[in-house]
Amino acid sequence: MKDPYLYSDGETLINLFEERDEQRLAEIEAVYTALRLRQLCDEPQIGLFDFKHLCNIHQFIFQDIFHWAGQPRIIDIEKAEAALGGLSVEYSDVRDIQNHADSACKKMNGIPWKSLHIDEKAEYFSKSMAELWKVHPFREGNTRTIITFCCDFAEQNDFRLNRELFKDNSVYVRRALAAASAVFTDLGDFSQPQHLIKIVRDAID
Repeated sequence: MKDPYLYSDGETLINLFEERDEQRLAEIEAVYTALRLRQLCDEPQIGLFDFKHLCNIHQFIFQDIFHWAGQPRIIDIEKAEAALGGLSVEYSDVRDIQNHADSACKKMNGIPWKSLHIDEKAEYFSKSMAELWKVHPFREGNTRTIITFCCDFAEQNDFRLNRELFKDNSVYVRRALAAASAVFTDLGDFSQPQHLIKIVRDAID
């Protein structure tokens, strides 16, 4: 199946700038999303920390780049992960995106965060973050959106995360999320959550 998010003549995502060069688009995207992320630090999106709230955050971050910002993807996707030796995480089937995201958000909202010791917070929060990330609701921009959502959620529950630590170690964070999500239907459970737990623990003030 042809990817409807790509221009027909290459691997570049269709974008509001009509930029066909993949590297140039990445540079434009970095500038605009950095601005939007700074704005969200000052004025977070208000919501119930549910799937709608997550979509609203994605829409705000990527509104300048993609016409589908804030909309769940309409195709199944795979992405080769260095942390998994080139394998892809088994992201949610397109038909299950909302149900899986709703389930992850519901579990996250149901944890008694204020009563947890800091090490327990790091463990439970990492698990919640990885479960939501594994859904991968959007065609692009999942990690930035979910990190923002989760940092806002933490602050709402009276524990602050160092966003700069995630930003400055974005490659590590991506690999840690992939490693924590390495559960395969045919191969079994190869997940290694300890890497994500470590950086979350370090990020908790």
